[in-house]
Amino acid sequence: MRKWIVGVVLVVVAGAAVFLWTRGGEAAPRAAVFRGEPTSAHYDPIATRALDPEPLTVAEIFPGGSVTSGAATLTVKGTETLTDCAQAVWGSAEGAVAGCTQALRARYETPDGQISGQFIIFNLADSAAADKLVAALGNGGFVRLAPGTPAGFDGARSWAQARALGHYVTLSWVGPAAPEDQVDLTYAQVAVDGLSLVIQQRLLL
Repeated sequence: MRKWIVGVVLVVVAGAAVFLWTRGGEAAPRAAVFRGEPTSAHYDPIATRALDPEPLTVAEIFPGGSVTSGAATLTVKGTETLTDCAQAVWGSAEGAVAGCTQALRARYETPDGQISGQFIIFNLADSAAADKLVAALGNGGFVRLAPGTPAGFDGARSWAQARALGHYVTLSWVGPAAPEDQVDLTYAQVAVDGLSLVIQQRLLL
């Protein structure tokens, strides 16, 4: 778990590993700070859907009503399951989700309503497709805002982390719910990104 927390904190402190974007000219909001990771040999047991054919479920990916890290707790405000993964993305990511059979997403919010976030997982054909999607999310495409995201969500100050995990891709994205909100996103990002750990269970099946 510590390795994952350090990886998220590096989004903040290690500028060399981070891409900074503005919203000018983009078709939709995207994270201002983004870090993408390709898959690794650790996930070879789930490198293809053929090796791991059981579909994802909302109960599996979002087992609780909230996520917590440090002083940050975010509560689930809604979930959705898409069979047309292209509905969840835009730009170059649309082509990268070809062959995707599922996209499961949940929207989160802090009790004070100042931080909004989402977690989404894509079920792709294989690890090569997963790496391709992570690359697309970092270059010319991104995920769309989750249904119910506050209208004032400030993408220009938001953070996101994408991971290829075998034939899956996860993306966590948090940001201020309104431009005037002054918030520290560190623990909120760690909390939402921690949902990626659920996929570790598939390595044991």
